[in-house]
Amino acid sequence: MPYSDAAILAELERLVGTNHVLLPKDRPPPGRFDSSLGGSALATVRPANTQEVSNVVAYLSTAQRSIIPVGGATGLVNGCLTSAGDVLISTDRLREIEAIVPSQKIIKVGAGVPLQLVQEAAAELQLYFPLDLGARGSATVGGAIATNAGGNRVIRFGMMRDLVLGLEVVMADGRIVSSMNTLIKNNTGYDIKQLFIGSEGTLGIVTRAVLRLWPAPTERQMAFVGLSSLDAASALLSAVDRESEGRLTAFEAMWPRFYELASVNLPNGRAPLECRHQLFALIELQGGVDAREALELCLNQAIEDELVDDAVIARSEADCQTFWNIRDNVEPIADLGELLMFDVGLPLGEMQEYVGVVQSRLAGVKGVREAVVWGHIGDGNLHIWVACASITDKTRTEVNDIIYGPLSDIGGSISAEHGIGLEKRSYLHLSRSRQEIEIMTTLKFALDPQNILNPGKVLPDLKKEKY
Repeated sequence: MPYSDAAILAELERLVGTNHVLLPKDRPPPGRFDSSLGGSALATVRPANTQEVSNVVAYLSTAQRSIIPVGGATGLVNGCLTSAGDVLISTDRLREIEAIVPSQKIIKVGAGVPLQLVQEAAAELQLYFPLDLGARGSATVGGAIATNAGGNRVIRFGMMRDLVLGLEVVMADGRIVSSMNTLIKNNTGYDIKQLFIGSEGTLGIVTRAVLRLWPAPTERQMAFVGLSSLDAASALLSAVDRESEGRLTAFEAMWPRFYELASVNLPNGRAPLECRHQLFALIELQGGVDAREALELCLNQAIEDELVDDAVIARSEADCQTFWNIRDNVEPIADLGELLMFDVGLPLGEMQEYVGVVQSRLAGVKGVREAVVWGHIGDGNLHIWVACASITDKTRTEVNDIIYGPLSDIGGSISAEHGIGLEKRSYLHLSRSRQEIEIMTTLKFALDPQNILNPGKVLPDLKKEKY
């Protein structure tokens, strides 16, 4: 006999406490840019520790109810969308910073700890956690692991996958797999944690993690430059990377419309450059006098070679913050209309033509107002937000096809850092071969045979659909 909703709610309250089982009416609304959290879940459960997560998952497995893990709910790909009767498991109470070991440069944390708190805890001991993104205050460690988040400094430190040493995970049947490895070198068979990094909660629920830290940078050197083309930006990137000898941490590009919108009403001063260039770039190096000298040398040479039209070098930490405030200021884009938000990866040499083709084709789609483009071009990642008068199914399909369609032929990716979720699932074949998708499906069946963990995300709902 199926478990009734009332029986399930009663047992969940027994397992975690009445105050930690939230009905839909009690759940806070999603953020302005969030398309991940929604639907008609039965309840949101807030376990206090790994054992409680295990108990809840084991029970829901027996009850055969679908489980949707959720962290900071800052995703952009409908990764936490629910159906009637689903149960959301939130990690927001798993917020303990368990230990920092300066000699090993590691930190042990719960999955619900926001990235900003990890950064701040490390900084107190003159250490540095490099993963950084605009939603740092609400995005959680578990969510960043589940989506293999990237952010602003991938060019130097890599994705979240490169920053994780160990994990604790609750499997679909409630088993706890604890592999809280603290060693950089641990070459003992299969690296099980890699299965869960980037799996978007479809293979297991991350509850704890061991993360790598670095020595805190003593200084950072930054510049904001105006350029005539993406080719010029590419040449400048190569020069700065070479001359800085490994100290380049960020190289962010902004097309004119993004810069125009983002540089209005800045909290820490006025925009560094006039909005008269074809492209703008933010450059960041970590280091002191030598790094500044390298940056100045590169920019002087680039101006002489006519790669750079204009440049401003930060003179203070306040200037650095102003530069980043521009890069992080996506709020004004939302005022342009309803948004379709994309995150793609492609070779730097293909970007100029790709952006031109996409913008030209989008101009012919009824209901599309404009496309705003920016991104981490140092690691081949573009963000394209398309503002529409209104979003119909037809508009969404036309825009998706325009954005994703060209990527397959140029070695691109439909998702550079946001994940697949439900939003990009039907386009996965453009970035993954049939054989790769078959292996993903095999892993899903092996680790979650009932298909109760975030069903229908990344891969189809295997109970209902087939490729």
